[in-house]
Amino acid sequence: MSRAYNFSSGPGAIPEPVLTQARDEMLEWSSARASVMEISHRGKHFIQLAEQAEADLRALMAIPANYKVLFLQGGATQHFAQIPMNFGAAAGADYIVTGQWGQKASKEAKPYTTVRIAATSEADNFFKLPARAAWQLDASAAYVHYTPNETIQGVEIHDIPDVGSVPLFADMSSNILSKPVDVSKFGLIYAGAQKNIGASGLVVLIVREDLLARCPSNIAGIFNYAAHAKDGSMLNTPNTFGWYLAGLTFQWLQREGGLVEMGRRNDEKAKKLYAYIDASGFYSNPIDPAARSRMNVPFRLADEKLDDAFLKESEAAGLMALKGHRSVGGMRASIYNAMPMAGVDALIDFMRDFARRNG
Repeated sequence: MSRAYNFSSGPGAIPEPVLTQARDEMLEWSSARASVMEISHRGKHFIQLAEQAEADLRALMAIPANYKVLFLQGGATQHFAQIPMNFGAAAGADYIVTGQWGQKASKEAKPYTTVRIAATSEADNFFKLPARAAWQLDASAAYVHYTPNETIQGVEIHDIPDVGSVPLFADMSSNILSKPVDVSKFGLIYAGAQKNIGASGLVVLIVREDLLARCPSNIAGIFNYAAHAKDGSMLNTPNTFGWYLAGLTFQWLQREGGLVEMGRRNDEKAKKLYAYIDASGFYSNPIDPAARSRMNVPFRLADEKLDDAFLKESEAAGLMALKGHRSVGGMRASIYNAMPMAGVDALIDFMRDFARRNG
């Protein structure tokens, strides 16, 4: 059986060369004479792996020296709570809500800080972004949190918001490493790995070092980012295989031309798919064109009664996981870094044929 093109929103597609290398090294990794999953995270072999992975990520993203890079357990949802636990303080925090993940982040923060919704597009069904001039930011906030890319609605903020002197925190789970970003404009960046980094169960967190002084001493060490930074993400046994797989992905990205090249490819893939949807007369995308995501492309068929047939036939054609999120329905194609243009072309060819037969 041949591999399908995987359009899942997460866990998403992993670059095939990364999977091939992981398969080949499964029983014996490097000179360790054992699997990477079997060796001590404090042994010299894994320490070298961890240091190389961090160095490669720093090079890819041009991460300044005054930022710490943490490889932590869990998913972004865990850190929706852990971030305000560490940084919320009495000042409260501003949240920009442009979709369901930003909304969930704000709700998970409420037990630990005063949450202010500084802007939201909920009244518009998250089909467009809240006007920047209408954002009601508090200059005394501990941080401003936003979600640059919303996987469910398929909405993306394409620039980096200017929030003044307040630290900007970003959940980049679904668009990290998809284009170059100026890390110095952020106080904190975090991302679940299962979309553009590797396997689920790992979170990469990049935090400006001076902010770690704000982490309170009255929370358990396992939840304290300063404690994790002090111990080099080795406070407890980390997700060693996830860390290893992330390192392979960073190396793959370097070989493929880095984030400038990823940005070019992702722009090209998204532009091509949206252009077909808009011109088809059979499919539609409800998102304001200025807010459309490059990573997650939702679309609807002319008649939702055809949805089941579309999903069944597309899977048979080797195009998997196109069903939209249960809260919005329709279809969704997630076209992360690992999705080649050939996959987008195959999807468009199938969509065109399905529309011809059912239009």
